[in-house]
Amino acid sequence: MSLSLSLLCIILIPLAAAGLALIHQGLGRSRSAAHAMLATLCSLGITAIVFVLIGAAWAGVPGGLAHTFLLAGKHFDWIGAEPFFAGGLRSNLLHSPYAVLVLALQIFAVGLASLIPISAGSDRWRLGSICAANALFAAVIFPLFAHWVWGNGWLAQLPTLFGLPTFTDAGGAAVIQVIGGLTALSVAWILGPRQGKYADHVAAAIPGHNIVLVLFGCILALIGWIGLDTAASILFYGANAVQVVVVVINATLSASAGGLAAVLITHLRYSKPDASLSANGWVAGLVAGSAGCGLLSPLATVFIGLVAGALVTFLVETLELHLFIDDPGGAISIHLGAGLWGLLAFGLFGPAAGPRGALLLAQLIGIATLLGVMFPLIHISYSLLNRLIPFRVDADGDWQGMDIRELGAGAYPEFVVHSDEFIPR
Repeated sequence: MSLSLSLLCIILIPLAAAGLALIHQGLGRSRSAAHAMLATLCSLGITAIVFVLIGAAWAGVPGGLAHTFLLAGKHFDWIGAEPFFAGGLRSNLLHSPYAVLVLALQIFAVGLASLIPISAGSDRWRLGSICAANALFAAVIFPLFAHWVWGNGWLAQLPTLFGLPTFTDAGGAAVIQVIGGLTALSVAWILGPRQGKYADHVAAAIPGHNIVLVLFGCILALIGWIGLDTAASILFYGANAVQVVVVVINATLSASAGGLAAVLITHLRYSKPDASLSANGWVAGLVAGSAGCGLLSPLATVFIGLVAGALVTFLVETLELHLFIDDPGGAISIHLGAGLWGLLAFGLFGPAAGPRGALLLAQLIGIATLLGVMFPLIHISYSLLNRLIPFRVDADGDWQGMDIRELGAGAYPEFVVHSDEFIPR
């Protein structure tokens, strides 16, 4: 029954990808809308193929084969050792349907994570380099951390190694959201801002071109997130029927709290609610709630969502106005900022069998690993790849738009899409 339910939930996950795609293209310029959507399709296709052929071997499954190293008398499980090129798929179909479901979930998980940096690179990241970067992401970066958390790697073995509770990421707040957010930060740094964004060292407003699609994307994201959180909770944390219902309730509560918090904060600060920031708050609530899913109480989930929604409004402003990081869709604030908050919040509010400090320390070890190990790995890898396959489109392409420059046709051929020509070049 649980495996059948997992499969049903996995089928819902592409709706989260569709939601994020609509949000990303809607918050970017109209002259790059088709490019953003095509990049989404290409990323989902490339990550699926590369992950099945290469990455799944590194990610592994709980109880599967793995490489370990000995340190201070303890064995650290650091990467999977399953067959490449889906070599074990046929036997798993007969003998281990659980392993096949894990593979199906991770195919969509790596695809979802690969979409996050596309938002940060909107309007200037070339399609060819997007494809190359996401192939690298699916082959090495995602599988490595996924194994540590979901493949019974060393972060899942903290009780054995250090006598601490396990690092908990029930719905992918770390494996998908923070890893995607760190990649988005690296991409934004490598690409630099869009032309005219920081003329005379002042941030110019470049509003999204279709807020209706952005808000519709939020609804699709909720459905997909429910599928993702439920499937991951069942497959990796053994969620029972009651906890599955709580996962659905908590996903709805976290999104609602995040969205409403952003509506309230922007209304108080700007006299009127900001629709794009409110959409960011909705997704930030989903992201933060993914860490605990059905393991948290509804009251704790509402609080976590409220903080995430409020936090993202300030993070977007800080990155754009003070750190001069151009992130058109707010991906860094949503997925990195809210994801880290969700992981920390589980240490504060999650069920603790022992001392609360031990659970919090386990979550902090996971956060430190993300920031101290995974981000340097991502940024160095992407910086080297940028030397081989330049990420940024040329100056004329930046101004002309990615649709015309790379696809040869605009998304809206019957409409004038250069409404921001007043922005200095």
